[in-house]
Amino acid sequence: MFTLNQQIQAKDLGNGVTRKILSYSPNLMVCELTFDKDAVGVLHSHPHEQIGYIISGSFEVEEENREKRILSAGDTYYISPNIQHGVRALENSLLLDVFTPMREDFIE
Repeated sequence: MFTLNQQIQAKDLGNGVTRKILSYSPNLMVCELTFDKDAVGVLHSHPHEQIGYIISGSFEVEEENREKRILSAGDTYYISPNIQHGVRALENSLLLDVFTPMREDFIE
């Protein structure tokens, strides 16, 4: 029921991005991602709904067939299933991603 962030090992995703899987169930997952300045979450898609919440820093967020937007601490975005999307950190930044259903591909 409780997840203590300090006890979670961050996974190095390479190129200045790390991910911590926080709490999850088969229907829902919360992940914390740390981006170094200029680190990129490359364009990708998945069958999950996603909401991103920017805890600190700022990102250029890109969604398929839409303009890129600059979002900063306190801003959120929603990604529909199977839509290409990606981010680029404009400074050292911290992001919280929520997925439904959970990302089985993140579990090792």
